[in-house]
Amino acid sequence: MHKVSIKPQWTISDAGGQNLAPRLLELLAEVQGHGSLSGSCKKTGASYRHAWSLIRQGEAQLGMPLLNMERGKGSTLTPLAEKLVWAGHRINARLTPMLETLASELESEIGRLLSINNDALRVHASHGFAVEKMIENLKASGLQVERKYVGSIEAVASLYEGACEIAGFHIPQGQFEETGFKHYSRWLVPKQNRIIHVATRRQGFMVASGNPHKIYEMKDLTRKGLRFVNRQPSSGTRFLLECFLKKAQVDASQIAGYEQAEFTHAAVAAYVASGMADVGFGVETPARRFKLEFLPLATERYFLLCNQSDLDKPHLQAVLKILNSDAFQFAVNQLPGYTAAHCGLVSTIADAFPELSAAKKY
Repeated sequence: MHKVSIKPQWTISDAGGQNLAPRLLELLAEVQGHGSLSGSCKKTGASYRHAWSLIRQGEAQLGMPLLNMERGKGSTLTPLAEKLVWAGHRINARLTPMLETLASELESEIGRLLSINNDALRVHASHGFAVEKMIENLKASGLQVERKYVGSIEAVASLYEGACEIAGFHIPQGQFEETGFKHYSRWLVPKQNRIIHVATRRQGFMVASGNPHKIYEMKDLTRKGLRFVNRQPSSGTRFLLECFLKKAQVDASQIAGYEQAEFTHAAVAAYVASGMADVGFGVETPARRFKLEFLPLATERYFLLCNQSDLDKPHLQAVLKILNSDAFQFAVNQLPGYTAAHCGLVSTIADAFPELSAAKKY
């Protein structure tokens, strides 16, 4: 199988048409993470002399300094350099899952044209950090995977229509579980479908460190001057937020930025961390990675949906082997806000939702 790789890359051109060196942007990002130019050089493999040359060249092109240097205190980014670094974070967070989906589709198309055996496992899933690790493990084992990151609704509908073998989606526990189940029920076939448990994860508000705007509940989102960033309408996270707003009797039209939508949790976190929004709603992992404060509001279960008839096939057995491995479950448990609860357990829909099944006979 031929490997297709697509990576996001961006730059800035000066008045003369000369681009900022991509290596410069990489160096600045590492300075942000390590607090020194020397640490950045070690991480990127650049010599200190070459790094300073790139910094000076970039400062000349932009007409402003990029680094603040203090003897004994390392290096800090100037406001301009901070903006450049956060632009890169937002670009990667927003585009990487989309580009991975496109690369996976191209791999399959090229394989078909070259008459290569293209017996790939088709995974359509709501983007999440546990399912991302699962796909990485599957590909590392040599299994061909055709992945497509979509909203939870599209994922479940894809399985129903026969467009994939595995659909990844999530349903909140507790007060919104029944509402969440109904949200997907039109595409569920209890006699045919099986649920594979992956993890539980926490969803909540992402805010700047220290929660400077004192955001604690849904009605706070309507406060004048507050900027919000949302997920796309088809996402399970957007649906969960709507459940909270409805319960709190908060009108979404009163939330500034409600229609500003990102397609991944990481993109929401990067948007807040860059200062372009004051609050977002999503999972804990990217909030911690971008050094944001996280206020948990709900716990949900992330599932894989498949058909019983596929469970004994090699691809699904490979998935179950990975999910049940100690190494994978350890990796999931290291993700902030995630637990590998019942990871790899296969159940009927009735067993996964016993209280709903007893009441509704699902």
